[in-house]
Amino acid sequence: MSETKIGVIGAGSWGTALSLLLAQKGYEVDLWVYEEELCSIIRETRINKFYLPDFSLPDNIRPFPSLEQVVPGKSIVVLVTPTHVLRQTAGNFSPLLSSDCLVVNASKGIENESLRTISQILEEILPASCTQAAVSGPTFALELARGNPSAIVAAAHSLEIAERVQDIFSTPTLKVFTSTDLLGVELGGALKNVIAIATGISDGLNLGHNARAALITRGLVEMKRIGSAMGARPETFSGLSGMGDLTLTCTGDLSRNRSVGIKLGQGMKIDEITRGMKMVAEGINTVISAHQLKNKFNIQASIIEETYNILHRGKSPQQGLQDLLKVETTTEFSGVKGME
Repeated sequence: MSETKIGVIGAGSWGTALSLLLAQKGYEVDLWVYEEELCSIIRETRINKFYLPDFSLPDNIRPFPSLEQVVPGKSIVVLVTPTHVLRQTAGNFSPLLSSDCLVVNASKGIENESLRTISQILEEILPASCTQAAVSGPTFALELARGNPSAIVAAAHSLEIAERVQDIFSTPTLKVFTSTDLLGVELGGALKNVIAIATGISDGLNLGHNARAALITRGLVEMKRIGSAMGARPETFSGLSGMGDLTLTCTGDLSRNRSVGIKLGQGMKIDEITRGMKMVAEGINTVISAHQLKNKFNIQASIIEETYNILHRGKSPQQGLQDLLKVETTTEFSGVKGME
């Protein structure tokens, strides 16, 4: 382990939790902290006061405010930044990468306008000699940091690379499975945030458990429809990065996306909600991409449609519910490749 040098790009709750996991395994971890004030606080107190305040960080996590101090010489770089700044961040650190570096993405989103997943963005930016992978699954940062039993999936185009990531992140309490469906794993992790906002809206309207279960289940169908149209494997969406992450994010009290939905259902406006948030709820931006993909591939995805209308067209949650209930029903799995 001492020969494996790891850089983590992003010191939010998830980036800090992953750094803590890797450091507890004995790796030396250099952590890029965007906020200089927070970097100073971590150095002085060994605590990420802004995003994960309940944990003391060991000395083998070294915080730095500069990418030039974190990226060069690393054999592994873990990318944990919001999707809307990921392209710029990757462009900044790409020239600093070692020629044989493995970049592991732990962010979840789809870029607006380009409609590219994170691996597709990185393919445009990273040196050709670098490899990449992704980790995703039903994990809240707080519970991972506590050492609660959890499971994720490590995905790469090559099984060999996925297994390398599996070995790096596996612990006695974190089970890591592998997949070669990198696209499907990324799409599951991104699209579930949209459905989580929808189920949050339902909960905010006090529609009950039946409605929540229906939204989760039918939301998964919409995720599979988009994934299949883009070339992902339908079965991936039944796994940890699909159904697993979807269930967690739609039901867990620690879910930022569900929290946004609840507040919308209770009558708050999206601008009012986001002004009071320190951490990003990726579903707010991802629903724009999901809506564009739905239209691009002519996919029936009424939950995504109404969630987009509520978030970005000013439709009331009550009207969105009425319009959703008017949608004509079909056979349960129509439009999902491999499941008709």
